[in-house]
Amino acid sequence: MSEDILAYASVLRLSRADMKILNIKDAYALHKVVYGLFEDVRTDAEKQTSIASGITYADKSGDFNTRQILMLSNRKPHQTPQFGEVQTKSIHSDFLAHKRYAFEITLNPGKRDKQTGKIVPIRGREGIEQWFKERAPKSWGFSVNPRNLQTHKISVQVFEKMGKTITHGSATLQGELTVIDRERFILSFLHGIGRGRAFGFGLLQIVPLTAI
Repeated sequence: MSEDILAYASVLRLSRADMKILNIKDAYALHKVVYGLFEDVRTDAEKQTSIASGITYADKSGDFNTRQILMLSNRKPHQTPQFGEVQTKSIHSDFLAHKRYAFEITLNPGKRDKQTGKIVPIRGREGIEQWFKERAPKSWGFSVNPRNLQTHKISVQVFEKMGKTITHGSATLQGELTVIDRERFILSFLHGIGRGRAFGFGLLQIVPLTAI
């Protein structure tokens, strides 16, 4: 990867026929399709640790005929996949040099219970937004404009994985952010934020905002 190229942004477009052949019925099936587009660079042992895959993605749905998945990765996906179409462009360092961005992100909101040590979901629009506003400057390198923060598509993601039922809370947030720690912000963008990143959570989708 060139020194100036920080990552690769890609769009996977799947037709209705592709989705039927691939049998995409839940988040785990989509996870396997997305990860199948990339060379597997981790050992089995590394997959059991906190070493990241280098891939984050967001299911943007689409219309009746097409489904779109946005992907950010530290390596290029296969440009001629067996199913669907992939378009890829490079993300250069200047894209992450701005002060303010409009953003959208789908998260799995949760926090660790101090008594039990278990992860408990954050519930309700107000609770999710408060958690996000508090967590952003501490962990992710940016502050959030509270005046235009919006939360929508609050739902639950449920799928079977190796005989176990996996459940994730899901919420999509939109608004404006201001970078307060550039290095941490870049890491948040490149690696994603929050839990459940292997299943479509945590991709920080941003558009630079220029000062008026």
